[in-house]
Amino acid sequence: MQLLYSWRGAVWILVYLLFILAPLFALLVAPLPPTRGFWTEFSVAIGYSGLAMMGLQFGLTARFRYVTEPWGEDVIYHFHRQISLLAVGLVVVHPVIMFAVQPELLALPRYKEVPWGAVFAFVSVFSLLTLVVMALWRAKLKIPYEIWHLTHIALAIVAVTGGLLHMVGWSFYLVDPWKRSLWIGLTIFWIGLLLYVRIVKPLFMLRRPYRISEVRQERGDTTTLVMQPDGHPGFQFSPGQFAWLTVWGSPFRITGHPFSFSSSAAAKAGCVEMSVRNLGDFTKEIPKVPVGKRVYLDGPYGAFTIGNPADMHVLIAGGVGVTPMMSMIRTLADRGDNRPVILLYGSNDWESITFREELETLKARLNLTVVHVLANPPAGWTGETGFINAKTFKRHLPPPYSDHEYFICGPGVMMDAIEQALGEMGVPMAKYHSERYSFV
Repeated sequence: MQLLYSWRGAVWILVYLLFILAPLFALLVAPLPPTRGFWTEFSVAIGYSGLAMMGLQFGLTARFRYVTEPWGEDVIYHFHRQISLLAVGLVVVHPVIMFAVQPELLALPRYKEVPWGAVFAFVSVFSLLTLVVMALWRAKLKIPYEIWHLTHIALAIVAVTGGLLHMVGWSFYLVDPWKRSLWIGLTIFWIGLLLYVRIVKPLFMLRRPYRISEVRQERGDTTTLVMQPDGHPGFQFSPGQFAWLTVWGSPFRITGHPFSFSSSAAAKAGCVEMSVRNLGDFTKEIPKVPVGKRVYLDGPYGAFTIGNPADMHVLIAGGVGVTPMMSMIRTLADRGDNRPVILLYGSNDWESITFREELETLKARLNLTVVHVLANPPAGWTGETGFINAKTFKRHLPPPYSDHEYFICGPGVMMDAIEQALGEMGVPMAKYHSERYSFV
């Protein structure tokens, strides 16, 4: 399976590069317009590349399961963020170089004399810069996630449309019919991706709703939603995977929210559970969801799942990061897996440990060891305190450490520290898996 994923991943990388580089190759094919100097042509080339990257962002966030499976959705979204910054950089550098080599372009003509291609260039760059500022500083600006998501999509569409109209307005490289056809084809492809995400996929979800059959309160201000498929058999998922949940409104609603499955993947077909901690915004409404309410799921997604050869599973969770770990533990128990499982579970205090009692019960069904690490332990506590680190691993894990398979989920700072500790212990990157739910 890993070999298959590697081949598929390599193929999709080549396809991505083809879409990015095709416009550049088109510049080099005859017939060629008169040359305008190296820096001018270089500026145009990076502008074309930046525009192609921008258009493909619709594909990176389209959640094509077959495409994202080799890496996991969180990796794809992380790549989306990084490549978006590169695309914005290329688009911004394009006019900077043009102004540097042709200072006369800075002379502001009268309003009626401004070329419409230049107007759309300004609209595109302004939209991109606004998009980046809102994405990088959303939390500091206190922009609600739902409003940010809607604005993000609108600005992306305006930026790409403005870039295309700017290119058409100058049309220096679009005189040849087949070059025009290339960009027309790319534009149709980008529009198709957008229509798929916003119309085709929601239509499919609309025909496969779920009903809330139980709302269960857990420790740690966490609520579990138990969902049954309504009029269809549901889907199978792997332990550790997640889905986008839409509770209020139809699947055509712009914003869904990603949550891990907490139920066993070996449970009865169709029934799924998600356990959500109250972190504000959307999550504070979860306890109010009534039994019988219709909801929609887009999933399953993610490569954060068990299945690789290993002598034992080491699960490292912080706070609500225990949710995908519970799915793994419950699944292993239902399958009768006899390999050792060690859960290193970081919590604030003893009373806020989600699934505390069930974890004790599950010890009777599989070879499970639970190590609680408390930041604020009660009086008389003799267990681990503080934070999970390399010393914690060495006290509870048998060597050689590189033989185990590790799964990490929790706050970003905790995950960074644990990944660094595993590296210092000689654990190769192929042996540990991290799930980061930062899709903004």
